[in-house]
Amino acid sequence: MAQTYDAAGSGARGKYPDHPGERGAEDPIRLLGVRETPLSVDEVFAAVGDRAAGGTALFVGTVRDHDGGSDVARLGYSSHPSAEAELRRVAEKVVADHPVRALAALHRVGDLVVGDLAVVVAVSCPHRAEAFDACRKLIDDLKHEVPIWKHQTFSDGTEEWVGA
Repeated sequence: MAQTYDAAGSGARGKYPDHPGERGAEDPIRLLGVRETPLSVDEVFAAVGDRAAGGTALFVGTVRDHDGGSDVARLGYSSHPSAEAELRRVAEKVVADHPVRALAALHRVGDLVVGDLAVVVAVSCPHRAEAFDACRKLIDDLKHEVPIWKHQTFSDGTEEWVGA
């Protein structure tokens, strides 16, 4: 069954739709950033803790050792100065479209190695399906709309920009 949420993300569902816990929080964006320092899953997870949330979805993007059939030797992320403002815009849209209790998103920039965390996002909502939907929308829109670019150098010496 499809659910419609109002502009504040406060649409309700379930047995007690008038209960405040069934709606999005008034100020659910708890943590946003584009950082040069290592990211912490624990920090992001802690930021989305909410007593009214029945579901929390977390996505962690890591640097893998290959892409497009080639071995990755090095990888770097860079961002436009507007990246954090665009990240906020994306987060606000997710909040408007889902009953978000809490939301957090961090993306790393700079030189990374295989296994490093590149992005960590999390969303908590009253119910699990809402949390999954909101988290997927957050990471998908972040990757498509926030001006952060990946520069990959492959083991054969070739390189490419992704997202530029």
